[in-house]
Amino acid sequence: MNFSPSHRVERSPPFPETADIETASEDYARRFAGPTGAWMLEVQERLTRRLLRQPPPATILDVGGGHGQLAVPLARSGYSVTVFGSADSCRRRLESLLSEGHAQFVVGHVLDLPFENASFDVVLAFRMLTHCGAWEQLVAELCRVARRAVIVDYPTSQSLNALAPSFFNTKKRIELNTRTWRLFRHAEVRAAFERAGWRRSRMAAQFFLPMVLHRVLRRRGLSAAMETLCRSVGLTWLAGSPVIARFEPEGALRLESSRK
Repeated sequence: MNFSPSHRVERSPPFPETADIETASEDYARRFAGPTGAWMLEVQERLTRRLLRQPPPATILDVGGGHGQLAVPLARSGYSVTVFGSADSCRRRLESLLSEGHAQFVVGHVLDLPFENASFDVVLAFRMLTHCGAWEQLVAELCRVARRAVIVDYPTSQSLNALAPSFFNTKKRIELNTRTWRLFRHAEVRAAFERAGWRRSRMAAQFFLPMVLHRVLRRRGLSAAMETLCRSVGLTWLAGSPVIARFEPEGALRLESSRK
């Protein structure tokens, strides 16, 4: 991992994009409390590991990963993990991991990452695109510092999430800490990565039914059964959300294709 001195920043600068500060908070973590929340995170982790492909001890940069949803299990699996946050407060949920020396934490501007080109094998960014106003600039920066792959998640309008804006006030009453977010079409996310010279290689949808429904039910077994059924008949593949997508450098994909 290479740090570029010319990109070092102050520890508490007024960055214009700080979507990760809220997702790294204890308040946000409560959205995944209890058996149902734990099941949601298990689905996310399982699909991410499936897309990761690089085995430990590959280097991973988790941009905005102060929530610890992926940094913690991946670091404990032997990956060399660096979590990047917009403020020192984003490290609070990672303290035990950091104190044990299983990961590193760096503060800075997510649109101007203080790393040289191709510094990490894989770069992750979860809960970031949907809350980042300059998301296309973020995509370019993720690609710049990645060597083999960038994996992101995003909610898509090509799903039942298309109804979400109409029920935002109801969702907010249920979840209490819901904030506004952006829905994406797959084509616009692909286009942003293609402008950086990267192509989507694999994609997996997490759920067919809205996550808020599972939070209302609070019945892990029922939610898991319903989602298993939706996945088995192809509904999740057709219109699932949020989506987890893996992107690779265009040249790498061409090389892989030529070897088949």
